[in-house]
Amino acid sequence: MNHSHSFFTNNFSGSLVQRVNRFARAYDGIADSFAFSIMPLIITVIGSLIITWIVAPIISIILFIWVIIFASFNLAFSHWKLKYDIAVAEADSKTTGYLSDSITNSNAVSLFTGQDYESKSFKDVTTDQAKKTTFSWFLSDIVDAIQTLLIAVIEFAIFFYAIKYWNQGLATVGTFVLAQTYIIGLAQQLWGFNKFIRKIYEGFADAKEMVEILTTPYEIKDMHQAKDLDVKNGEIEFKNVTFAFNQTREILKDLNLKIGAGQKVAIIGPSGAGKTTFIRLLMRLHDVSSGSILIDGQDIQKITQDSLREKTSLVPQDPVLFHRTLMENIRYGKRDATDEEVREAARLAHCDEFIDVLPLKYETFVGERGIKLSGGERQRIAIARAILKRAPILILDEATSSLDSHSEALIQDALDNLMKNCTTIVIAHRLSTIRKMDRIIAMKGGKIIEDGTHDELANKNSGLYKDLWELQAGGFIHK
Repeated sequence: MNHSHSFFTNNFSGSLVQRVNRFARAYDGIADSFAFSIMPLIITVIGSLIITWIVAPIISIILFIWVIIFASFNLAFSHWKLKYDIAVAEADSKTTGYLSDSITNSNAVSLFTGQDYESKSFKDVTTDQAKKTTFSWFLSDIVDAIQTLLIAVIEFAIFFYAIKYWNQGLATVGTFVLAQTYIIGLAQQLWGFNKFIRKIYEGFADAKEMVEILTTPYEIKDMHQAKDLDVKNGEIEFKNVTFAFNQTREILKDLNLKIGAGQKVAIIGPSGAGKTTFIRLLMRLHDVSSGSILIDGQDIQKITQDSLREKTSLVPQDPVLFHRTLMENIRYGKRDATDEEVREAARLAHCDEFIDVLPLKYETFVGERGIKLSGGERQRIAIARAILKRAPILILDEATSSLDSHSEALIQDALDNLMKNCTTIVIAHRLSTIRKMDRIIAMKGGKIIEDGTHDELANKNSGLYKDLWELQAGGFIHK
């Protein structure tokens, strides 16, 4: 859970769940193999070698050499086969991820009549898994065939030496029977040895993907002896900030911006201008490529991530909820809040309007990702969380984009109260939400191209904000 935003955007949630589950099962299987299979086999082999050495040393030597060859072959072959077992595990993760992705997007599948397409695509994925799995089984059959040959060889060798020594009067029929008894017993247990080794190596293969995650350093991590953020005023400053996902995709370019304590700032601009990246850098979901971001003079790369996010509150454009009750989802903003505090936050965010008509009210489960609620209802829940949290820095990322005009007017009152004692950054395409901001920052191509109040920018002869204003003027909610 401490991996970065990029880590989770680059991995299927279903595949991650599958890896965690396989990791736990792999440990269980490996531990069982050692405790209930490998250790008893070792004891049996040692005991058999001691007994046969006492009765007929040559038979003990033959058995010892045979056991070494048998075990060495299994270990070497299983080690060589490990790469194919890993491929099977990766194919299984891919299958689970694809299935999870299809189920999560079931609405899109239905609306775009993609059932046949998804079925065919899923068949392609499972066919690939089947091919890799059956090839792994084929390799296991080869092991069984070679083991049968090794057992035949030891049977012949013991039979040959028993007859030879019996003719010379150096061995009795009882010695021959004893040798055959131990050979049969060892063969049975060593035949299972391949399965034990196979299970152990398959366990390693199953665990490998998760182990790689566990040993991968966090992309975003706290510096040694990082301090907690102390927010007294809430002043934010971007100093020469540049950010790029790779060498060819630069998002922000040498950006400089200072937001005064308690100031209400709106950031506008076309899609791809860098607005969302600006927020993610401030929340330290990504680290800057160069430059620094300061809050009350403290470089956010030198403070703990937890303290940074405790002092900031984000209302995202598309809130995703837990499949838990409404009470639990709102309380996530302040997990020690009382029920009354939760209800008050819900009232201020106008959540009570739809919660009170539900049969179970605050104990209603919202479904996976909050699917049982409308987009506007999910946004009100997110706003209620922010009201409950009361962080000194508030970020609104299209916080009213899913609301109708009536709901937006109601929510605007709650947001006005919420912003009173906060340094506030608002990302908005709908300019009706930002007219009262202290400053409006217009971004384009990762740079700030305009900075001023609504009146200053709207009354300019030309400019990005003026163009957007004139384009949307007919759709404002005037106050």
